[in-house]
Amino acid sequence: MRLHRNLVFTVIDSIHDIFNENVYADKAVEKALKRDKRWGSRDRKFVAETIYEMVRWKRLYATIAEVKEPYSRPNLWRMFSVWCVLKGIPLPDWNQIEPTPSRRIKGRFDELSKIRKYRESIPDWMDEACLNELSEELWTSELAALNKQAEVILRTNTLNISKELLQKELNKEDIETEFIKGYDSALKLVERANVFKTEAFKKGYFEVQDASSQLVAEYLDVQPGMKVVDTCAGAGGKTLHLASLMQNKGQIIAMDIYESKLKKLKIRARRNKAHNIDTKVIDSTKPIKKLYGKADRVLIDAPCSGLGVLRRNPDSKWKLQPEFLDEIRNVQQNILQQYSKMVKPGGKLVYATCSILPSENQDQVDHFLTIEAGKDFTFVKDNKVFSHQSGFDGFYMAQLERK
Repeated sequence: MRLHRNLVFTVIDSIHDIFNENVYADKAVEKALKRDKRWGSRDRKFVAETIYEMVRWKRLYATIAEVKEPYSRPNLWRMFSVWCVLKGIPLPDWNQIEPTPSRRIKGRFDELSKIRKYRESIPDWMDEACLNELSEELWTSELAALNKQAEVILRTNTLNISKELLQKELNKEDIETEFIKGYDSALKLVERANVFKTEAFKKGYFEVQDASSQLVAEYLDVQPGMKVVDTCAGAGGKTLHLASLMQNKGQIIAMDIYESKLKKLKIRARRNKAHNIDTKVIDSTKPIKKLYGKADRVLIDAPCSGLGVLRRNPDSKWKLQPEFLDEIRNVQQNILQQYSKMVKPGGKLVYATCSILPSENQDQVDHFLTIEAGKDFTFVKDNKVFSHQSGFDGFYMAQLERK
């Protein structure tokens, strides 16, 4: 493989922004891919995948390169040289690349690969926190899976097309997909591609949504004609899935504290031809109180650590701080206690997170059921989804019923 200077410089600039300027990796990649319109798909793939690999393995590469934060540009070039050596890519004769001891790099890699926190490139505190809640065997297996590149999964918008017809439409645009056993609406891309430029996407035939995430709306057990509240809707991935499951009948109230996210949901809903969605900004307690006891179904896709989705957000390993875990647990319990009041007698509630930690998941549900706010609810079932078992994101979902 021959390295091209303009592509590599783009990678270096991007990881500088991510590591030193706190830019989110997906935003940095998005910006990087707009740098040169002449780049072909292979160039764009190199830039995107190399940025994500540098982010994913930051601690390992930095330790081998013997550099520390904040990373100067020479530091970043040393880390990039480590990446090249470990990938077996010949180093070019550029001014930015220093003489690199390949044998020492490989030897150091072999040493560090025996220690999980270096082998899987993770902060000490995160390794300890997860080990404290999960068995060593489970955490070791899960962490290895969370360091693999996430596959691109589509969710068929059955309001507009069937899964079988969508597969044929994408095939016409040279995008090959596979069915996934056990996931009714999912298609997996055989090779990565920019699906957002397809006619199928523009026509609202699908959304990009991980297979594990697709389980959540189905867990709510909705029926056409129901009144459903998605309390932490964000940009609406699960809201749109609910609309599809409800066949555009009934009412979905999508709520969030961020109006900007709900605006994105409105745009997506128009493309999806989902007409039964109303949006409501949570700017005080009033919107919540008005719905007390009125919803057939309530989804609480709670804010969380995101430890189940490190495959697609590897930079969160470095951005997440230990104190955030304590803060978010308090937020989760407060949301569960307040938003659950919207469920009417006989209705159902689903509490979900994209975390794998019991303290954010089943422990929250267990606590809720023992206090005054949860006395009218009974536990029905839950689903702990681990990446090393499913091949998809780590998720948790629990279904409760109001007496």
